[in-house]
Amino acid sequence: MPAPFTKRALLLSLMLGFAQAQAASGPGPVALAAESGIPHPAVIAHRGASYDAPESTAAAYRAARDLGADYLEMDLQRSKDGVLFALHDNNLQRTTDVATKFPERKDSPANAFTMAELKTLDAGSWFNAAYPDRARPSFVGLKILTLDEIIDIAQANPLHKPGLYIETKEPKQFPGIERDLKAKLQDRGWLIPAGAKGKRKELAVGQGKGRVVLQTFEKSSLELLEKEMPQVPKILLLWVGEGNIEPKSKVSFAESGDKDHAAYYARQEPKSKAEFQQWVDYAKAQGAIGTGPSAALTHGGDQSYADLAKPWMNQYTHDQGLLVHVYTVDDAVDYQKVMAAGVDGIFTNRASELLKFYKRPAAASVGQILQNNGY
Repeated sequence: MPAPFTKRALLLSLMLGFAQAQAASGPGPVALAAESGIPHPAVIAHRGASYDAPESTAAAYRAARDLGADYLEMDLQRSKDGVLFALHDNNLQRTTDVATKFPERKDSPANAFTMAELKTLDAGSWFNAAYPDRARPSFVGLKILTLDEIIDIAQANPLHKPGLYIETKEPKQFPGIERDLKAKLQDRGWLIPAGAKGKRKELAVGQGKGRVVLQTFEKSSLELLEKEMPQVPKILLLWVGEGNIEPKSKVSFAESGDKDHAAYYARQEPKSKAEFQQWVDYAKAQGAIGTGPSAALTHGGDQSYADLAKPWMNQYTHDQGLLVHVYTVDDAVDYQKVMAAGVDGIFTNRASELLKFYKRPAAASVGQILQNNGY
């Protein structure tokens, strides 16, 4: 075994051992996670296995499920006719052929379309064009999924049933979406009654109290989620910028002279230590069980933001009795960095790689799993 892998294994062993010792001596992160029914450390498949298949499609979610991810993560929106569906962008142009199907409406927000209209769109072909090395003919024509369809996928593998990690996306565009989400989860039997205890053996696959985790950047939505579903674990997502943590520097990207956003974001930091702490304090006061901070990635890229997962930040969050689930990390060097800093789970597009890092490799390769699912 090459030396870097030996070091990595040793570091991970030490970190997990420390976490277990902490849990034994007091309410450390492992105990906090167990109390909420959340696996520790958690593998959160960001929009599914979205490195390997088109994000938020059946291919990506089925692959993440069968790889063994703890959670299928999604951004929730509501169609013009009131159907809850998964899509990250407000606009449909990046990930669908809306410009071809509805040229006069290509700039319209996704919620200006009925679900029937959204279902006519091809949400897979863009991936083949963007990532030819990962392209598959079967990705052509993949559809936008409703929340109902993602629940069906989560329940379909008898050997592993992942939980759902749901973000209310731009909730101010969708008044009442928190109530709609509660109604759907309740209707599908995914809400654990208040006071119910998940069985210990179920915790590893997010099927106990933590089978659903709710996440949002919006304070108002966090308050509404807590009001509607007080028994469901919630995460307040953290970001340095307008509407979230106030930055130390007021210089915009355009004014900065930076060549890419990653370099700009890497230098962003909270205005003060107290500014960061007050967001953590707010999360706790509103019933959240943790925070979801951004990460600065070693090799940059469009997922690299301000580093809000520094050791002192994670320690403060843990001291308040909250967990830390960092977004969005795909490389081993960064898995190691954020775990050493003390996070309790990771949002990743590469669930297969994170599972390997955690010594929980899938029984089959990503390619085999996609093929087994008809892709």
